[in-house]
Amino acid sequence: MIWNVIAVLAGFILLMWGADRFVAGAACAARLLGVSTLIIGLTIVGFGTSAPEILVSAMASIAGNPGLAMGNAIGSNITNIALILGFTAVVTPLTVRSETLRRELPLLMAIMLVSVGLLADRELDRIDGILLLLALVGFLVWLVRLGMASKKTDPMIAEFQEEIPRDMSMGKAIFWLVAGLVVLLASSRLLVWGAVNIAEGFGVSDLIIGLTIVAIGTSLPELAASVVAARKGEHDIAIGNVLGSNIFNLLAVMGLPGVIMPGSFEPEVLSRDFPVMIFLTLLFFGLAYGIGGVGRITRPAGAVLLACFAGYQLILYFGILA
Repeated sequence: MIWNVIAVLAGFILLMWGADRFVAGAACAARLLGVSTLIIGLTIVGFGTSAPEILVSAMASIAGNPGLAMGNAIGSNITNIALILGFTAVVTPLTVRSETLRRELPLLMAIMLVSVGLLADRELDRIDGILLLLALVGFLVWLVRLGMASKKTDPMIAEFQEEIPRDMSMGKAIFWLVAGLVVLLASSRLLVWGAVNIAEGFGVSDLIIGLTIVAIGTSLPELAASVVAARKGEHDIAIGNVLGSNIFNLLAVMGLPGVIMPGSFEPEVLSRDFPVMIFLTLLFFGLAYGIGGVGRITRPAGAVLLACFAGYQLILYFGILA
């Protein structure tokens, strides 16, 4: 068992390092090619923070553990909102200033409702997976157009300019992009191996491991990025990290298992996990969109989100004991 725990811990550490190097290399290469700062931030940085979840989902499906992949997708969305946004808001209350984010929030709601509709039959088949991945392509195209149409005064532009490295040559950027991707692939395989063995050792389902250990671990890059961004006054990036990651999770992390290993999933996903994700997403939308005013996630709101996360973990814990 000790080697399985070491594998999971090493996998998490290498995933975070690989994702950081991948994003730095890709963002620098895109900047040197003349891509606008906002487009880089919305697409490459957004994809990079979800890279751990995406690779873990793919590796879990290839290894024959689609439950872990499904749990990772849903659990990461719950963790992103309840734990990451909650903890970040308790540290530094967040204000949404970017019109770009306000346009993305309704899209997250629509994508979530569509994904729930596709999976209402308790089947994640290949057609569902293909539709989700096609929607991902459409989302990326929309992001590029949104980035091109957004006003140059959007606060996110200045925030992303602070985050994108400027001290790399093209050769160095490509090296880190490739190296980061290789590390992501290897570490995600290592993590899945350790997580599956732990699940078998404790007699719990892959779904539960995906909803808890794997979801929390793969969300650590977003936690670190959001807290650091909020402390630097980059509130829109802190919120944008969660918003973009949740969209990628619904489309890519959930779409890949459908294409690689389609099949049915546990009924608890629809009766327990999806309702929690929907509730938290609605709460996130109400707080961040700021209907009738500026969107704010205050310290009390952050505390409520953290309480929701703790409550959900207790539900999972007592569900295992039952």
